[in-house]
Amino acid sequence: MNFTVYQAPHGLLPDLTRELGAVREITAVRAPLVVAAGPPYPAAFAANIWLEPAFSPMASISDAAKTLKAVQRNWACVPVGHFRRAALVVAKLPKVSARPLIFGEPLPTSPLGAFTLWDEGTLLFSPKTSEPVPDGDYRFDEDKEGPPNRAYLKLWEILTRLGIMPGPDDVCLDLGGSPGGWTWVLAGLGARVACVDKAPLDPRVAAMPGVSYLPGSAFAVDAADHPGLSWLFWDVICYPARLVTFLTRLVARPDCPRLVCTVKFQGETDFSAIAALAAIPGGRLLHLSHNKHELTFVRLRPGEGRDWAIAAPDPD
Repeated sequence: MNFTVYQAPHGLLPDLTRELGAVREITAVRAPLVVAAGPPYPAAFAANIWLEPAFSPMASISDAAKTLKAVQRNWACVPVGHFRRAALVVAKLPKVSARPLIFGEPLPTSPLGAFTLWDEGTLLFSPKTSEPVPDGDYRFDEDKEGPPNRAYLKLWEILTRLGIMPGPDDVCLDLGGSPGGWTWVLAGLGARVACVDKAPLDPRVAAMPGVSYLPGSAFAVDAADHPGLSWLFWDVICYPARLVTFLTRLVARPDCPRLVCTVKFQGETDFSAIAALAAIPGGRLLHLSHNKHELTFVRLRPGEGRDWAIAAPDPD
């Protein structure tokens, strides 16, 4: 049976099932997991994707643990029921580190599988998943003094997941960046950053080397006015359709920079905008651990960044 298992972020199972239902046959749903026919699909609303899932009969708790340990060492449990029995299986497995991530350090490289007790006598497991941290939940050792707000955590996360970061040779635009959480991250990496917003930057961020502030609207920005631009960051509150229009024009340019954009939903999730963004060549949509009712759109240059080992969306 060719199938894939998708894990929804907390509270977003309806969004995941709707997204997947448009492209795959869903065969089972047991929160937070969705089982769908076919190869892995890069679902935006999946916190983690089980890439090589399999069902296996289990005669006992010890039998389940033995099956998993015979495959590899590290496993994360995603309970869908039978919570006590699942906890007993976990107790028989080697412990997986729960240490917060340190921004700037590489992601764990040891294989991390995921499993659940599908029913009392059936183990569902996958030795390979899309994310190298349990539940696809990226938690960091936070900086509680430097950044002006907690928005910096979104940028820490996506840069960590991409496996590529701006540096001293990069010119960045931070659109809608006030009070400066993202600018703080970028300047801390040594990049030159121009922040565009109608509201001013936090004075501490504005004083950082390489930072400039341009008062105004993000929609009035022309990338051509920023020679050498290598990254464009967008955390603007606007309707997703307006972001789609902005990006469609930008990606048509031969000098289009790398893109990291927050897609903020106001009210219901805009699935038409999601489809339009997913259709942009070279782009990817993700729900970050630090996103709320929003997604993050990313687009790097060919050959850059971490390989998720998931194919692009199926063509229409």
